[in-house]
Amino acid sequence: MTPDLDELAGQLPDGVLLVDPDRMDAYRWDRANDPDAGVPVAVVRATSTEDVQAAVRFAARHGLPIVPRGAGTGLSGGASALDGCLVVSMERMRAVDVDPVTRMAVAGPGAMNAEVKAAAAEHGLWYPPDPSSYEICSIGGNVATNAGGLCCVKYGVTTDYVLGLTVVLADGTAVELGGPRLKDAAGLSLTKLFVGSEGTLGIITSVVLRLVPAQRPPCTLVATFASLDDATQTVLDITRRMRPAMLELMDHASINAVEDVTSMGLDRGAAAMLVVQSDEPSTHGAAEIAEVTAICEANRSTEVFSTDDAETGTAFVVARRMVIPALEQKGSLLLEDVGVPLPELGALVRGIAAIAEQHDITIAVIAHAGDGNTHPLIVFDATDHGEVARARTAYGEVMDLAIRLDGTITGEHGVGRLKKDWLPAYLGPDVMDLNRRVKAALDPQGILNPGAVL
Repeated sequence: MTPDLDELAGQLPDGVLLVDPDRMDAYRWDRANDPDAGVPVAVVRATSTEDVQAAVRFAARHGLPIVPRGAGTGLSGGASALDGCLVVSMERMRAVDVDPVTRMAVAGPGAMNAEVKAAAAEHGLWYPPDPSSYEICSIGGNVATNAGGLCCVKYGVTTDYVLGLTVVLADGTAVELGGPRLKDAAGLSLTKLFVGSEGTLGIITSVVLRLVPAQRPPCTLVATFASLDDATQTVLDITRRMRPAMLELMDHASINAVEDVTSMGLDRGAAAMLVVQSDEPSTHGAAEIAEVTAICEANRSTEVFSTDDAETGTAFVVARRMVIPALEQKGSLLLEDVGVPLPELGALVRGIAAIAEQHDITIAVIAHAGDGNTHPLIVFDATDHGEVARARTAYGEVMDLAIRLDGTITGEHGVGRLKKDWLPAYLGPDVMDLNRRVKAALDPQGILNPGAVL
């Protein structure tokens, strides 16, 4: 039975509660396009922590499931609506306040990653985590999934920059965790518990972020290879000796998808391409790029090109960021996010190729290769039932392969709803039980993002 929404509307500012079915439709899916997404009973477009508290208390009184939502760019179905749920959207909470003295920013969960970067840049500072979707993804979503990005090989992921959180718990209590301090060893590390929790333990309404001095202008190197094995061996040889600011891989299908869109002259015959950046000071950066060049050549690269021209370097980074949109033009996508220990990178890439061949389906691979995090992208025709079935089978087999290689089913996109069936096999029974006990302690009614993760 639908609760009286007038009660909730009376506790919220005008325009915060959305009940029109047509307008709510946009809040049903994230970018994973979960086919099982449900229809919410209402959407709360929160403007403050107090709005979120009112929504959560209402949901708790009436036993309504709550689905927290950021920008809707998630790739694992973590923000898919459920039938009869209350969607709590953070899109309006976008304030960003930078303190250049402490090198910290306080950001609303709806602020775009790019907006935080821009605000930091006004003070000569930098917020490093940079998902490929940084222009359209929100900080709250980044924190909820512990998002990574292209610079993570050197600079780390979201959790490395989260110093404090304001979180609304399942009973509507708002707690302040951590804060504007670089060192704090008091009590359990609860701030980190909520990073990556995908809205299942609480709803994040404010984030204190650590900033760093602005990145030096990078030198960029691009190398192509006739075989994936040569490319992955190059990755290992580079990471054994240095930590570049970026070390990305694109396979043959990814290269050609981007070239179809950009016509920028990428080598269509290459099996793989590496994009490497060094942001060390000029002399050291040049030496690092020279060393990477030698490593590429020793591993039989077909071409190596390097530049310190910012515009040219940016063009290659943009090409890497364009892979997913370019492939979306070729069909529907199932987007993977599996990672392995670096020595297993070659085995993972070879195994993915074998799965693609076995099921007669395209699986393009891009990777944050420097930290072993790959994004196999399964391309299929959603109108072909046989191809859909093969794509889903391949999706599971890629995750099974990662687990066998001592890897993970998600490095940065989260488990969401699409990957939860594989979580028990990855975690094992004891750790799975521990996760469930933490969830039950913080959300005894099970109303926070039910059906996601656990």
